[in-house]
Amino acid sequence: MIQQQAILVGVNLQDDARFDVSMKELESLAEACDIEVVGTMSQNLEKVNSSHYIGLGKVAEVAAYVRGTGAQVVIFNDELSPSQIRNLDTAIDCEVKDRTTLILDIFARRAKTTEAKLQVEIAHLQYMLPRLVGLQSALEQQTGGVGTTNRGAGEKKLELNRRQIQVRISKLQKELETLVAQRQTQRRQRKKTGIPVVSLVGYTNAGKSTIMNALLELSDEPEEKRVLEKNQLFATLETAVRSIRLPDNKSFLLTDTVGFVDKLPHHLVKAFRSTLEEVGESDLLIHVVDCSHPDYKDQITVTNETLAQLGVADIPVIFAFNKVDLVDIPPHSDKRDSVCLSAKNRVGFDSLLELVRAHLFADYVRCEMLIPYGEGDVVSYLNQRAQIFSTEYQQGGTCLRMECRKADYEKFRRFLVHQA
Repeated sequence: MIQQQAILVGVNLQDDARFDVSMKELESLAEACDIEVVGTMSQNLEKVNSSHYIGLGKVAEVAAYVRGTGAQVVIFNDELSPSQIRNLDTAIDCEVKDRTTLILDIFARRAKTTEAKLQVEIAHLQYMLPRLVGLQSALEQQTGGVGTTNRGAGEKKLELNRRQIQVRISKLQKELETLVAQRQTQRRQRKKTGIPVVSLVGYTNAGKSTIMNALLELSDEPEEKRVLEKNQLFATLETAVRSIRLPDNKSFLLTDTVGFVDKLPHHLVKAFRSTLEEVGESDLLIHVVDCSHPDYKDQITVTNETLAQLGVADIPVIFAFNKVDLVDIPPHSDKRDSVCLSAKNRVGFDSLLELVRAHLFADYVRCEMLIPYGEGDVVSYLNQRAQIFSTEYQQGGTCLRMECRKADYEKFRRFLVHQA
């Protein structure tokens, strides 16, 4: 249901080749907030206007356009400073939003878990804190007075709001720290098992959740293990971790993460850092790319830059070019490890899993072990963790011909009969 009508405004800095794509994405962000775009305006500048973001002449044009269309909100394609918000609000006499506000609104709508809600609220409050002065309608008109004891009512209200927000941020951060500690404990426990971790990363709406569900389906996992998949921006905000078991008994943990977007607010990156730490501790990344998007190469760049901002480096990457069913010619990739697939149609997953195997299970050892009958728990363990080629019951115990992790090979080396 459409709640508002909006005009979009952007500054094309130094003839930026990505400007049109960025404005189109801003329109998608607005639509995700149930805002109808009724007009778009732009201005070519060498640098943004420090007081109004756009030139004063263009501000007057925007104000006239607002009156002519009856739009209730004007949305700007960059993060505005507190003074820019204040000046534009006065000059246009209309609600002013920026790209960051839209993304924060979408995150607020999509957040479902306690952790995600805390992260979004912290990011929103941190964004609002320096911008209170621009929210004139929320403050009483300041009256005369100087010094600290005879200040205007508006100034008192402003300081009160600031203190309340700072107290609220502190309280939320303490709550979040408790959840972060729990997540870190879970990560340490998973690490002890020695099971490798793979993380899905990529631009928002590239198909990460669909790929996870396809792999869960191939792994014969029950329906309740599936994650939400939807053709919308930021459908996934919660980090989901699922176990994927391959036909040869090898397994890995797969993590679905929040998608990235151009100009992702730094407040959000900071607030979601604890969640995104899952990525930094992965053994392998699957960088999912929507190859049907006309700007997919720039989306790859944005994702790489965001990962670098998070300090994620030196982790092997597989590029999964998704949605090939929507293009006439599959993309040509210069990436060493890449695969084309259609997650929706379940095409290309054999190739994807072969690449995953090559990265994660290169240290597996083929061997034969004779395990005494009194060590039945070892047989049970290997049946769950190794690929068993044959089982024979001999006089000295159970003979297993198998392929197992090098760590398990070393752990049970005392039972070794032969190594292939």
